[in-house]
Amino acid sequence: MIILPAIDIKDGNCVRLFKGDFSTVEKVAADYMETAKSFEKAGAQWIHTVDLDGAKEGKPVNTQIFTDIAKNTNLKVELGGGIRTLETVESYISSGISRVILGSIALKDPQIVKDAVKEYGDRIAVGIDAMNEMVAVEGWLDSSSVNYIDLAKEMEQIGVKYIIFTDISKDGTLSGVNLDQLGKLSKAVSCNVIASGGVHTIEDIKGCKALNLYGTICGKSLYKGTLDLAEAVETAHKGE
Repeated sequence: MIILPAIDIKDGNCVRLFKGDFSTVEKVAADYMETAKSFEKAGAQWIHTVDLDGAKEGKPVNTQIFTDIAKNTNLKVELGGGIRTLETVESYISSGISRVILGSIALKDPQIVKDAVKEYGDRIAVGIDAMNEMVAVEGWLDSSSVNYIDLAKEMEQIGVKYIIFTDISKDGTLSGVNLDQLGKLSKAVSCNVIASGGVHTIEDIKGCKALNLYGTICGKSLYKGTLDLAEAVETAHKGE
């Protein structure tokens, strides 16, 4: 299993939100590059990044920060937030982003996901964010009547290889991952599942590994010091 430490960017700053609520924004680190390099030093190979302004506005906003991390570290950058067109996907991938996350557009215009997968294969991931098992879109500002597993199955059908699942009620809360929903998702599809939201301690990493997930994203737990990244990376790799 891989560990993906996270940097969320709003107004050029590294921040975290509580349950995706923009009014709860909290600056968690002084410098994005310093933070990324500290993740690399701790043994991470990937970094999960989110353009929060982009998610809200429906178009890329903090592009320079993410391409800067890709150019100036050895980390593979996974990026989501505001990616709604094939042109944006192409632009990010040609700028050195390793994996691009399509979120709201997967529900609203699956054809774009299909075209992206056809063109870029496993460099495309779909982010499925759910509240009470129902998919939320537009930076989590709107909810839908689509169940997260139904959307995952649809994405699997069109060739998506990576699904990032977030239980919004857990995100930024340090209350533990939703192993129940992650387990159901992992059984329902053959895609590589990445857990997001709620990671608190090393027990969450062990729980995700026990489900044979592909990866786990860690954010607030690293900034608050409840999880040690080097230990998480070692635990995730153990026995593989």
